[in-house]
Amino acid sequence: MATRKAVSEKPGDNRPKISGVQPAAAIAGGEFSIRGKGLAAGDRPRVMIGEIQAPVVIGSDSLVIVKVPDGASVGELTVGGGEAGDGKISDAWNCDIGIAIAENLHPVTNPAVDAFGNIYTTFSGSRGQKVPVSVYKIDLNFNLRPFINDLMNPTGIAAGPDGLLYISSRFDGVVYQVSQTGNMSVFVEGMGVATGICFDPAGNLYVGDRSGTIFKVGSTRQIFVYATVEPSISSYHLAWGPDQHLYVSGPTTSSFDSIYKIGDNGDVQTFYRGLGRPQGMAFDADGNLYSAASYMGRKGVVRITPAGAIEHFLSGPGIVGVAFSPSQSMLVATTNAIHRVDVGIRGYQVF
Repeated sequence: MATRKAVSEKPGDNRPKISGVQPAAAIAGGEFSIRGKGLAAGDRPRVMIGEIQAPVVIGSDSLVIVKVPDGASVGELTVGGGEAGDGKISDAWNCDIGIAIAENLHPVTNPAVDAFGNIYTTFSGSRGQKVPVSVYKIDLNFNLRPFINDLMNPTGIAAGPDGLLYISSRFDGVVYQVSQTGNMSVFVEGMGVATGICFDPAGNLYVGDRSGTIFKVGSTRQIFVYATVEPSISSYHLAWGPDQHLYVSGPTTSSFDSIYKIGDNGDVQTFYRGLGRPQGMAFDADGNLYSAASYMGRKGVVRITPAGAIEHFLSGPGIVGVAFSPSQSMLVATTNAIHRVDVGIRGYQVF
């Protein structure tokens, strides 16, 4: 994760001073809120992210909100003393900026990462739409290659304990098992409108059906109804937590949605309530949960501690999922791309 450069406080230094930037990270189209003093100096602030000027949304002497422009990649943010360019520029504040590593996609939840660091994501399409390539593989050099062609509406993706990839289809209610070479077979069927999936450390697979049923599929493929939650208007997103509970999110007709926490007896508790359209989730090694969601009107990724404290962690539009790579980067899925953000956070490893 980026760390800021110390703010100069030398006597007689009347340059703009940055005291804080929130959130810690963003992708193109997201926003940073910059607080400090002397940020406008009587004129409209001039904010640079690396060598690219950022459009100012709100500008005052103590608060500037800017939109992250396309092409920004270096997270050194500076504020000048106005458009006139009087030469007074703040010390740099280092932010984490996401870089698009694959575009022209259609993910609807988290990407999946295998043990080698390869990334898998979808072109899911609308219900019943047949697309030329349904699942793509992004290798360690960020080359995007077709992986699966003949799978209708791929939805949730998870790497299994056996090294195989598991993919749900909301079209036919099937979870498919896929080899490293892309050979596909039916793992389990009859999952309703199958959406989010995840594994627990024992190798049990959990599948969300949009009607509100969470299925548990045992190692011998026996199927149980694990829990029932409120029906979702789009899909369920599942994640297994370090506390050995299943976490479930899913947008409803409410604008004040919840993330649920489900114990091994199927008991459903509300872990956090107050999010807009919570979607894909991932945990870090310290037990913090990250979810694609809106919080207090701000879109992006939120971070929620095990105790329930929340913060807006990453800003950006159209985010549907998150995951962590072995290199401690955050992978952010939007409705049409995958971004890599070098946050330096170790993800929780289920296996």
